[in-house]
Amino acid sequence: MTTRRALDFEYAIKKDVRNNPIVREIDEERQQQLWRTAGISAVLVLVVLFSAWQTLELVLHGYEVQRLEHERASEEEVNRHLRLEIETLRSPKRIEEMAIKDLKLVAPARDQAIVIERVTPAAPPDKSIVALRGTQSESELRRRVSTR
Repeated sequence: MTTRRALDFEYAIKKDVRNNPIVREIDEERQQQLWRTAGISAVLVLVVLFSAWQTLELVLHGYEVQRLEHERASEEEVNRHLRLEIETLRSPKRIEEMAIKDLKLVAPARDQAIVIERVTPAAPPDKSIVALRGTQSESELRRRVSTR
């Protein structure tokens, strides 16, 4: 038992162990590989983000096109209804009914009706001549007309 105690005693004594800090040298090749991998990863992330952004924009523009097509269709429908209303309001039968009922007008007899024709004005001549007033010689007149 005494030998056993001696062994226990020996382990119980604290030994002074010096833990000097370990200085490691930087591995240049591994550092370059790390930076290369980080750069390639950054480029790949940028490419994926750019691709996702383009896809998102494409989808958003598709939704915008659909919304505008629906809006155009509804505006065309409103336009059709308004044109129909205009044609209904312009109908000669409706105008005649309003004239008789609301304005108390009467239809003229055949001998009382006067037909007014529209005359379209004639086109102006290609070259117009300007007349000058006063006493001037013929050469001065020609010079003035030719400079215009």
